[in-house]
Amino acid sequence: MKVTFLGTGTSQGVPVIACNCEVCTSADPNDKRLRTSIMIEAEGKTIVIDSGPDFRYQMLRAHVQLLDAIVFTHEHKDHVAGLDDVRAFNYKQQEAMDVYAVERVQKAIKREFQYIFDEYTYPGIPRVNLHTIGNGPFNIGGLEITPIEVLHYKLPVLGFRINDFTYITDAKSITDIEKEKIKGTKVLVVNALQKQTHISHFTFDEAVEFAQSIGADKTYFTHISHRLGRHYVISQELPDGIELAYDSLQLHL
Repeated sequence: MKVTFLGTGTSQGVPVIACNCEVCTSADPNDKRLRTSIMIEAEGKTIVIDSGPDFRYQMLRAHVQLLDAIVFTHEHKDHVAGLDDVRAFNYKQQEAMDVYAVERVQKAIKREFQYIFDEYTYPGIPRVNLHTIGNGPFNIGGLEITPIEVLHYKLPVLGFRINDFTYITDAKSITDIEKEKIKGTKVLVVNALQKQTHISHFTFDEAVEFAQSIGADKTYFTHISHRLGRHYVISQELPDGIELAYDSLQLHL
């Protein structure tokens, strides 16, 4: 299985518009972060988790030629706003895109992209097949995916475990029952927004504590704000076994 970090930034991305802080003005490519998303290639399938506002460029940058499905964690714009750009895959693959989401997220997608679901549709609009998922395992082309529910303040958000890999973003808290699903994971990805307290995201220290409680062989932090600090500086503060992810990082599992 190959995992590609398509984006590792928070909702505003890094650099942030009109910000002149040392992170946003950094020349280090690891300090340039598109909105958070990953791509998984396994069992002959290519799956993207979340299609945020940078989806088009992420597909171009990663040279993606075929895409089998998009799986959504939740409905916030930085995770769904790029859905319209599946049109290119519709055209090339001559089929609708399979989209997996809970019913609440599907309702948001139908509201935000109402023109996709109109009775009378315009030629060339995106075509999608909505698949309803819940909190139990589901399968995409032989690849079993186990949802893990976390809370983003009060909003339920799904993380996902595939084999020994677990991906969690936009988490602030998680129940012991859901945490049990993660145990035994060898590679963990989790959000670490900033050092300051935040109402709906793990802080740096909270993410470290969470990672150490899971005990994966390797943990990568994502959904990173410019407020966290320069990539090379924060990397020196991390315990063994934990690293900052960066855009275009690839893991071979």
